Amino acid sequence: MVAPKSYEEDAPPGREKILYYSAFTEDLFYWDNDLLDDTQLKLMIHQNSFTDFIFKEQGQEVNVTRNFQRYTNDKLNPSFNQEYQRQDQAGNESTIKAFSEVTFSVETGGNTPSGNFKISKGEESIFIWSLFYTLLEVASGVLQVAEPDDRDTDQFNQLEYVFIDDPVTSLDENHLIELAVNLAALINQAPPELKFIITTHSPLFYNVMHNELGLKKQNKSDGCYLLERLDDGTYDLNVKFGDSNKSFSYHLHLRRVLEEAISANRIERYHFSLLRNLYEKTAAFLGHRQWGDLLDTVEGDKKSYLNRVIQFSNHSTLSSEEVREPTQPEKQIVKLLLDNLIDNYGYWQQGEQNG
Repeated sequence: MVAPKSYEEDAPPGREKILYYSAFTEDLFYWDNDLLDDTQLKLMIHQNSFTDFIFKEQGQEVNVTRNFQRYTNDKLNPSFNQEYQRQDQAGNESTIKAFSEVTFSVETGGNTPSGNFKISKGEESIFIWSLFYTLLEVASGVLQVAEPDDRDTDQFNQLEYVFIDDPVTSLDENHLIELAVNLAALINQAPPELKFIITTHSPLFYNVMHNELGLKKQNKSDGCYLLERLDDGTYDLNVKFGDSNKSFSYHLHLRRVLEEAISANRIERYHFSLLRNLYEKTAAFLGHRQWGDLLDTVEGDKKSYLNRVIQFSNHSTLSSEEVREPTQPEKQIVKLLLDNLIDNYGYWQQGEQNG
């Protein structure tokens, strides 16, 4: 829909309309592990218009390094093979800009160099993101010039969409927040006609982006969506309101599953496991040593409720010891204990309004 493939001769390539960061971006990079000598480990680059523009046309290797070190270590240095000599058939030599491989080393502070080594998979992902983010910085700066004729390059005149798929999977929380803040600042500075589509599994990344982009203040709630895969293989894309605590945190998913089972009177053994999971997560968040502490607010015999949940949430490895199906009174315990969490431990009371 965004960039349909076309085989017409005068049709511009899709890459001029959309930039994307995803698993396909990472496929542009692969390791040469130097299996014979184990000394020249290097990250190889499938050269393409993306990397050629960043390195050969724009000379952005310094900014790529700066962005990479921001999220890793300022002593961790990538080195690019910037040029090599080539001889043509007539024997004439020429210097060719390469940027086809990267090696990594660490500043040791002494006279002994660290030597090249293979960085971790997480650091590799951060390095690739640094290339993409540098490209975004260049594109955003170019497009902020209103008149196309006044821009330094025409490479981005057709650009309409930027798609980013979960750039934070390898980051700790501090760097994740920093990345989200930086990305949101770049989006806020970009011209309004450039549209950003960002997907993530991270509630923290979603929260920071949601707040930094001012979605709540600007009444842009329809800019946040939750994509869900249904049991029949189809998908739902629903508008979400507010930050992740009101959108897609796992504990709210458990709550919804339990509420649906209670409403349909279809409580089974595994729902006790979900209920216990929900109690454990809530107790851990509130600082209780044991999840059973949250049963103090339930009317009745706390020990009886505790035993029922444990009985149905523990799984025996022997088929002969399978626990029987819960009775109707036992099913009612699920509703009673779920209501206890919602009523007494600070769960958002208006969740039903927004689905």
